[in-house]
Amino acid sequence: MKTGILFDLDGTLLSTLEDLTDAVNYTLNFYGLPTRTIEEVRTFVGYGAENLIRYALPGKDTDPALAEALATYQAYYATHSRIKTRPYDGILAALDAIAREFPIAIVSNKPDIATKPLCKEYFGGHIYALGESASCPRKPAPDMVYQGMAAIGVDKCIYVGDSEVDVQTAKNAGVPCLSVLWGFRDKACLQEHGATHFCDDPANMLQKLKEMVSNG
Repeated sequence: MKTGILFDLDGTLLSTLEDLTDAVNYTLNFYGLPTRTIEEVRTFVGYGAENLIRYALPGKDTDPALAEALATYQAYYATHSRIKTRPYDGILAALDAIAREFPIAIVSNKPDIATKPLCKEYFGGHIYALGESASCPRKPAPDMVYQGMAAIGVDKCIYVGDSEVDVQTAKNAGVPCLSVLWGFRDKACLQEHGATHFCDDPANMLQKLKEMVSNG
C-alpha cells in the first residue's frame, strides 16, 4: 500500500506566530482590550481561529461577541498573514526531498481561505493543501487527514505536526505521528500527550519518516 506524508502548517512548516500575535493584538486593540504576549498566543494556537480569539479575549461580560471579534481578526489576518511569516530554516529543502519519496499534502486548522494562499505563496501551489471549512471539521477530528489522503491517492500515511492537537489527530485517524520540536510546543508537552516519535531538525525528517515506514 502507498504511504503518504501529511503535514500540519503553523509551527510545522511555517513560522506564523508573529503574524498571528499581531492579528490577535490588532483585534484586541480594536475593542480597547489588553493585548497578549507572543508566549500567551503560542499557547492559544492549534485549535483553529475561533478558539484562538476565544482564548485571547479576557473572558468578561464586556467582551465583544465572539463572532464579531473573530470577523475582525479574520479580516485583518487575511491581508497581514505574510508580513513576518516564513518557512522554518531547512523546511523547503526537506519538503523537496520528502516529495521525491512520498506523496505529500498539508492539512491545517487555519481557515481554508488563509491556508491555500499561504501554501501557494511559500510552496508554489503544487502541494495539495486543505484548511478548516464548513465542510471539513477542524483537527483533532480526523476528517482532514482522510480528505488529504484521498486527495493524494494514498491508503495510509504518517502525520507530521508540532502540537498535542496533531498527536490527537493522528490517534483519531489511526495513523502514526511524527512530532517536530521547532514549533509551538516543547518535547515535554508533546510527550505528556502521548507523542513517541520526534524530529529536531528538518534535515533529519526524511530519514525519520523512512524509519517509521520501515518499522510499520
